[in-house]
Amino acid sequence: MTDTPSPTWLPCGRHRLDLSYPRVMGILNVTPDSFSDGGHHIAVDDALRHAERMLAEGAAIIDVGGESTRPGSQPVTTQQELDRVAPVVERLVCELDALVSVDTSNPDVMRQAAALGAGMINDVRALQREGALEAALGTGLPVCLMHMQGEPQDMQQAPRYDEPIEEAVHGFLAARVAACEAAGLRRERLLIDPGFGFGKTVEHNLRLLKRMERLAELELPLLVGLSRKSLIGKVLGRPVEERLSGGLALASLAVERGARILRVHDVGPVMDAVNMTWAVLREGCEHD
Repeated sequence: MTDTPSPTWLPCGRHRLDLSYPRVMGILNVTPDSFSDGGHHIAVDDALRHAERMLAEGAAIIDVGGESTRPGSQPVTTQQELDRVAPVVERLVCELDALVSVDTSNPDVMRQAAALGAGMINDVRALQREGALEAALGTGLPVCLMHMQGEPQDMQQAPRYDEPIEEAVHGFLAARVAACEAAGLRRERLLIDPGFGFGKTVEHNLRLLKRMERLAELELPLLVGLSRKSLIGKVLGRPVEERLSGGLALASLAVERGARILRVHDVGPVMDAVNMTWAVLREGCEHD
């Protein structure tokens, strides 16, 4: 395990996020077709109530997504995404004073969400869409850059790599960080996500988690999303509604390997797993 970093405060709009210990990001999909909870929170009031529950259970961030990126999903128009995301972001900020992350690759959605008070951008395409890097830079918000091979429509159609998966992901993320810095987006505003399940086989995902310390060499906060993923289903033979136990095991392993933000559906149980894992890890440090 790598050494515990010194306390890190991430400026997120009017919020400051302490990443000296692992934090939980609650998933709030306002889509009809997300793989696990599609259609559950389309109504703004339903989304608000669900976010309120996740905050009460300990979520530090609410990640709002208006476009599904599950394997085989189809893109939506800018207006469709804005219609889904903007009202939810506005009410989360105004009524719950929540730290809101927006899960988007769309430059217009980034700008509008920031104007409504969002505090973070979470981009599965690592700001590669035309105009995305400039839009993110203009918001002044921190950005999470994720690795994905291909696009959601085709990413799981026999993904392959010409080098070990951890080297491929490390190389891609290092290049995207360099591109962001060259454009003026300061390193202090960047996070990275290895993109479990995005253009990766079960074997790729398992190896990537086992060797996640390789990504820690980039010295940026690691965000990890493993909640209810098909990886768990394929290893354990569980349908999506029975993947919590496997997800808790993966959450603990991710924390041990350096994850600072866990993006999850089941906030309460993951908080328990994270806090227990962190207590064990910190016990050794207290006697150094």
